[in-house]
Amino acid sequence: MAKPPFHADHVGSFLRPKALIDARDAFARDEIDRAALRAAEDKAIRDVVAFQEGLGLKAITDGEYRRKFFHTDFLLQLDGIEEQGGMEVQFQNAIGKDVHFAPPKMVVTGKIGHAHPIQRADYEFLASVVCETPKVTIPSPTMLHFRAGREGISEAVYPDMTEFFADVAAAYQEEVADLAAAGCRYLQLDDTNLAYLCDDKQRENARKRGLDPDDLPRHYAKMINDAIAAGPADMVTAVHLCRGNFRSSWAAEGGYEPVAEIMFNELAIDAFFLEYDDARSGDFAPLRFLPKGKTVVLGLVTTKLGDLETKDEIRRRIDEAAKFAPLDQLALSPQCGFASTVHGNDIAVEQQAAKMRLVLEVAEEVWGRD
Repeated sequence: MAKPPFHADHVGSFLRPKALIDARDAFARDEIDRAALRAAEDKAIRDVVAFQEGLGLKAITDGEYRRKFFHTDFLLQLDGIEEQGGMEVQFQNAIGKDVHFAPPKMVVTGKIGHAHPIQRADYEFLASVVCETPKVTIPSPTMLHFRAGREGISEAVYPDMTEFFADVAAAYQEEVADLAAAGCRYLQLDDTNLAYLCDDKQRENARKRGLDPDDLPRHYAKMINDAIAAGPADMVTAVHLCRGNFRSSWAAEGGYEPVAEIMFNELAIDAFFLEYDDARSGDFAPLRFLPKGKTVVLGLVTTKLGDLETKDEIRRRIDEAAKFAPLDQLALSPQCGFASTVHGNDIAVEQQAAKMRLVLEVAEEVWGRD
């Protein structure tokens, strides 16, 4: 592939080094100032860039090292957004242990606005230290709607939801335009909500919040399209669908069938990073809806377990996927990030590296070197 997504790609986040976690804790205790924290982040990012480029990756992120959560650090910088407690979610994992976690809930208490660039300085630093293609990941705009629903959006501020969606789109458009002006040409939106709409329990919970799970996929496609409408023609856009990723646990299950046709055909997105590491993501049949000109990056290597998959099993699954979508429209990545939150998944740094090497080696065997 001449441009992203690359045949060997990744979702974005990597395990935080201890020095960075310690610096973040020291900042929380007011023992260091923000400048000192940023210096610690800069050093860690230089190291993770060297790690990625040393492996041979072509898409390079900052590891999401400046964030505590994949979404809140971004969304809270928009005007009108507050964090109010958490939304209790029961996570599960491969060993059958329930993990109770309440991800922060974003509540709309004022007019949504984009008062200042959010990712520009972070992108500019990343771009200054990479030799390959810098990739920026930001939360999908749907994160402002699905988790709380109408209840989480002030009726006094937004009596008409049409105005809310217009303001969200305008804020995102300004951010995307600002990133584009800084030189960003590879942008990924991280979206848990389309994947949650594949889970029967999550669909029922959505109904309890006054949402129609059958209508939401088309509505969210428009929401995302409006958000990226300001992007230049040469900006590659991707969306990553996630079923939850907290300390090697997940929150949702179910194949992509309920959202696939709308997602692939109505989302004006170039690439889809889809979880396919185990049975909870269903089969490959939904890939039959993939139109020409778009790419699915198969998340076949799990970030939740340290055990390393074999080349044979990954290649076999790529062959299965190719029965439903052309091989030249497929690529390979880990199923999710290694650390969607600062806590990270329960695997070792060496296992993280081994999984990325596996992705690179299999992709080269299947498609050749990017």
